[in-house]
Amino acid sequence: MDNSNTTHLKREVLVRLIKAFVNQEMNKLDKIPFEMRPKNAEVPYRCCIYKERAILRQRAIAGLGHCVETDDEVTSLNEYGQKALEREKPDETILTVIETACKGCVPSRVYVTELCQGCVARPCVSTCKFGAIQIKDGKSVIDGDKCKNCGMCMNVCPYSAIVRLKVPCEDACPVGAIAKNENGHAEIDFDKCISCGACVGACPFAAVHEKSQVIDVLKQIKNGKKVIAMVAPSVVGQLPVSINKIAQGLIESGFDKVFEVAHGADVTARTEAEDFKERMEEGHEFMTTSCCAAYNELVDKHIPEMKPFRSETRTPMHYTAKIVKERYPDAVTVFVGPCVAKRKEAQKDEYTDYVMNFEEMGALFVALNIEVANLDDYQFDDVSSKEGKNFAVTGGVAESVKVALKDFQELYPTCVNGLNTKSVRDLKNWAKKGVCPEGNLVEIMACEGGCVAGSACLNNKRITTKKVQEYANQAPCINDLEEEKSCKK
Repeated sequence: MDNSNTTHLKREVLVRLIKAFVNQEMNKLDKIPFEMRPKNAEVPYRCCIYKERAILRQRAIAGLGHCVETDDEVTSLNEYGQKALEREKPDETILTVIETACKGCVPSRVYVTELCQGCVARPCVSTCKFGAIQIKDGKSVIDGDKCKNCGMCMNVCPYSAIVRLKVPCEDACPVGAIAKNENGHAEIDFDKCISCGACVGACPFAAVHEKSQVIDVLKQIKNGKKVIAMVAPSVVGQLPVSINKIAQGLIESGFDKVFEVAHGADVTARTEAEDFKERMEEGHEFMTTSCCAAYNELVDKHIPEMKPFRSETRTPMHYTAKIVKERYPDAVTVFVGPCVAKRKEAQKDEYTDYVMNFEEMGALFVALNIEVANLDDYQFDDVSSKEGKNFAVTGGVAESVKVALKDFQELYPTCVNGLNTKSVRDLKNWAKKGVCPEGNLVEIMACEGGCVAGSACLNNKRITTKKVQEYANQAPCINDLEEEKSCKK
């Protein structure tokens, strides 16, 4: 789905918030909705200018890192800005729903369209196991009280006359964590939510919003702290420049240093390879990878039976942040990536302080008038491997473990390419039976295509995948890199 309009709106709000902070004009935030939609301005999206202003105000609340659901509509943006300046740490819940922006979609259901030809065979009637389809006036009609939304009738209709009405956010959620409240608007059940960000990417109205931490990060920079950015491998291809220029853009934005999270991915790959080898030698049937934060949340909240099969290895973000803290104990670490779930992981990680997504990074460059294409190339302190850089794409994690294991023969990798209701059901079955019929090393990616498909990505995943792979192919193999380090020692 093309989210260019919603991305533009979110970015413009973030740009204005960042400019207000940098220019010490946080007492002028109330003007933002009116500056974006001045009197007599064209109303491109909503029924009236007043509703657009109301939505822009709530986008700014989320951009300041606050919960929109608790907004009393009386508290001013200036007050919200002051609260953002005063808070010591970001909110625990990382997503918020802008109810004013939520369309309040019709309930998800299967229904018969006018294309129904009333055919003699009536496969829809005979296929339905719940007796939900009847023939009235020569046409098929579905009884909503009996229908289970299984879709069997859709599959057998020869005219494709039966279709499913989808609610994008609900349909995208693999664990049923988002549904309509009593007012007909989306509401997130955080006890179920795995922070995968699928609802954020799916909503065509951008009603589901991350609570930004960009003001928190800028505060640390302003206060003179040594703030270090850790860029995820999927940053490659997000902008039409090299990763080195993106890194230099972060330096120009006020960061002291930039680390590639691919360096931490190398640690993950080697550690996970050893974990896998030990488990196989002990007679375990299979092991799943553990680098996807959303998958880890899924196991913890919904599939505890999978815990014995999940690798105990920590994520690339964790290992990179640990390396940074060991070298610079007083540093403030900021993970820069595409993933909603990393905000939740960072709350639990002892080495990661903040998370900034790619949309916020882009807004930061715009707000500070940084033309990254004109910058010099930043030189990273550490060299990371081809395999570590390829963590960003589906199959990359499993391949890294395979390469790190060298000649280990008993490895049969497989990938769960995206979490959805079917893949979640499969995982539950594998955990229950203690066997994965697909292989013995199972790579799990919450986003189809890998991290390059995260909800905060700025570029098409097909293009980004190609760019990541091209960049990775320029790097040494993880085993060669390890041997080189051993020789230097």
